[in-house]
Parts: sequence; C-alpha cells; structure tokens
Amino acid sequence: MELDFRKNPALLAQVIDAMADGVFTVDMQGRFAAWSAGAERITGWKRDELIGKPAATLEGPGCKGFGKIAELLAAPGGSEGIRDEECRIVSKDGRPLHLLGNLRLLRDAGANVQGAVGTFADLSAWIVQQSSAPAVDHASPAHYAGLVGRSKPMLEVLRRIDLAAQSDVSTLVRGESGTGKELAARAIHDLSARKSAPFVAINVAAVPESLLESELFGHVRGAFTGAVRDHKGVFEQAHGGTLLLDEIGELPASLQAKLLRVLQERRVRAVGAAREFEIDVRLVCATHRDLKQRIEQGAFREDFYYRVRVFEIELPPLRERRLDIPLLVQHFIDELAPRYKKPVRAVTREALECLVEAPWPGNVRELRNAIEHALVLASGDKLTLLDLPDEVREARDGASARYSGPPLPPEQAAERASIVSTLERTRWNRTLAAQALGVSRMTLWKKMKRFGLLADADAAH
Repeated sequence: MELDFRKNPALLAQVIDAMADGVFTVDMQGRFAAWSAGAERITGWKRDELIGKPAATLEGPGCKGFGKIAELLAAPGGSEGIRDEECRIVSKDGRPLHLLGNLRLLRDAGANVQGAVGTFADLSAWIVQQSSAPAVDHASPAHYAGLVGRSKPMLEVLRRIDLAAQSDVSTLVRGESGTGKELAARAIHDLSARKSAPFVAINVAAVPESLLESELFGHVRGAFTGAVRDHKGVFEQAHGGTLLLDEIGELPASLQAKLLRVLQERRVRAVGAAREFEIDVRLVCATHRDLKQRIEQGAFREDFYYRVRVFEIELPPLRERRLDIPLLVQHFIDELAPRYKKPVRAVTREALECLVEAPWPGNVRELRNAIEHALVLASGDKLTLLDLPDEVREARDGASARYSGPPLPPEQAAERASIVSTLERTRWNRTLAAQALGVSRMTLWKKMKRFGLLADADAAH
C-alpha cells in the first residue's frame, strides 16, 4: 500500500479520519463541505447531518465561535485565518463543548479565497492530559471545586488542594488580598471526607481582641458582663468539619499560645467553663502576610507557625495567571448577567484585551467587581471597552511593553501579558523567566519574537 498521501490522495481522507482532532472544510458561504471522523467523535454530529449546513448551526445560547467563520470569509481583509482560539459549541445531545480551534483560508492560484479548512481539539481533554491536576468536570473544564483557571500556576494550586483534601493535615493558604483564599479553603473541605459536615470561617482580624477568645472557644452564661446565654465558639460549630481562620497573621500573641494548646490536645475550654470538651476539626488558616517576617518581628510564635503550616498552598496573584482572565471574565458574566437581567453573553475583543493587560492589584476580586460594574452599564449582548471602569482602562493604558501589532486572539493576548509580567518580575532575565514559565529559553525567545518583545528586552538592558 502506498503510504505517501501526496502520491496517493485517497489515503489523505483515511489519515484525516484517523486524527484525534476534528477537521472540517467550509465553502465561501460558510457551509460545511467536509466533516472528519474525529469531528464526529468529539461533537456527536455526523457528517451527513452537517454537510451543506451553515457553520453557525453548532452554536446555541451562550455558545460562540463557528459563526465567525462566515464573517471571516465575507471580509477576509489581511487575515489568513484564526489561530488557537477557544470557542464554545453545542454537541448533538445538547452539551456545551469547549474547543480550541484553528482556521486557515484556502486560496486558488490567483489568491482568491475559495473557502477554509479548520481543525479543533476538545479543550477539556487537553487540560486533563497536560496537567497533573485532579480530574475536572468535562462540562466545564476550567472549573474545579468552585475555582476557575487552567494556567500552570492554577493547575499546581488545584493539585495541592486535592492532596490536602485527602487528609486532615493543617493547611496554610497564602496569597494576596483578592486571590480567593476562602474559596481554596472551601474547596479543600468540599473535596474531603468531611464535606457533609460544617464549614465555618472567621476573619480573626475583623473581631475585636476582647471578644476573639469567646468567638473562637465559646463562653458560658455569666462568664463576663453581657454574657446572658451560652455561646458556641467556632471550634464547636465546626465540630466534625473544617474551620477556616482567615488573616491568621493578625492573631494576638496571647491567643496564639491558647490556640496552640487547643491544636495539640484537641480539647477546648469555653470562657468561664469548668470543663473542657473534645473537638474534631480540620484546620485551614489563611493569610496575606509573610509569617516568617512576622516571626522575626516578634509578632508571631514560631512554634505556632509550624503547627498551622504543616502543608502550604500559595495562591498566585492574577498578574501571574493572565491566561485565566478570559475564563474568569466569562465565568463572572455567566454568574452575574442573570442577576442584573442583562442579555450579555460575551465581551468584545477590545474590552477583553484591556482586561487581560490591566495590572489588577486587587486580583480576582477586583476583576469580578469590574465585570459587575460593566454589566450595570451594558446595553447590548456584549460588554464593551466603554463599559469597563475608568480606572481599569487608565491602568491598562499605562501598562508597559504594549503590543502594537495586529489584534491577537484572547488566548494569545493573555499569553503575551503573562510573559511580560514574568519578564518584569525577573527583571527581564530570560533564564529565570523561562524557568518560571516552565518553558525552555529557546521557546521563550521564540514567543518574545512572535509577540514583539525583543526590542523591549533590549531596552530593559
């Protein structure tokens, strides 16, 4: 059998059908002309059901991507296609699918566009294969236990959350304000054997020091002025489940000693009580502080530090996981648009580029607030640049290493912003930046060249 498909064109169809990815062609009107076996396996749609149908047939409520094909064919301009763009479609049985697609225009000898050829992969399958993170919900591949993201830093967070959930180890969750520390703690609880028991959270920095001991351990009636009835502390409320002590770095030194004893003996005495009682609580602590620095300052006990930090999870700031911003934006739109009764289903490319490039000192919380602000102003089915808060647009306009080339798809814009952030953090040291990004130095150089960053690198030195 002749295996050179250039000499044996009939073999080409067999090769394409053997591919795991979906392959298709469309005519000048954006109607399907061919649909591979791989495309059938991923979507459930048979070729006979789609040939001659518009590509937009695969779109449904909140699902976009294939409809762009007809637009591109109608006005190709200087574009040769679409590269590495995430899209959503509806499978034959009605399930939303997340795909990563590429499209290339087909031209005749006179350079006239005759149609296009496209490929796509199942993004959920790609994430599971490429990461060491736990399995995820295929209907929502970027969501796991309430957390959203598929960037390398977030996949490491998900992996450590899954490990923590498999035991009762005391866990310290660190991260800047707004990174989602409570969400991570709740994910540990929801994925653990304690998930059917209570999850209780208390911000120790928000409770006056005079009342904090009572809030932690409880009190009995008459223990102090105003104690008119017995009160259960958070340890007793969380019995059998998980207790989150948020902002643990602000805990007064006197209570650190008492809490250390509780953790060692697994027994609590309520304020004013004569007897202790046993507790069964899984402890998660969270902080935005550098606790080692607090120890050096004499504000945090070293023995207490090692008791609460048996296992550590560090949540990355949003500027170090910009690849997740398009996913987070869509997540917040899906969450908040129904609340405000707005028909918004997506965001314009210009607005998304702004969101990807903004510095986000307030992290994911700030991003969520920005989307909520935009939804209040929105008047169409997409959030626009003018819907975004002024401070977000102004901060983005002041960002360094701006891109001046042709518009990038959201995934590439996010990747470029992530590379810029890493290079700035490493003072444009390519070796350190490549290590932080998990790629080779040559791969980083190629990406920098592709995204027009080499001149910025030279200027930085």
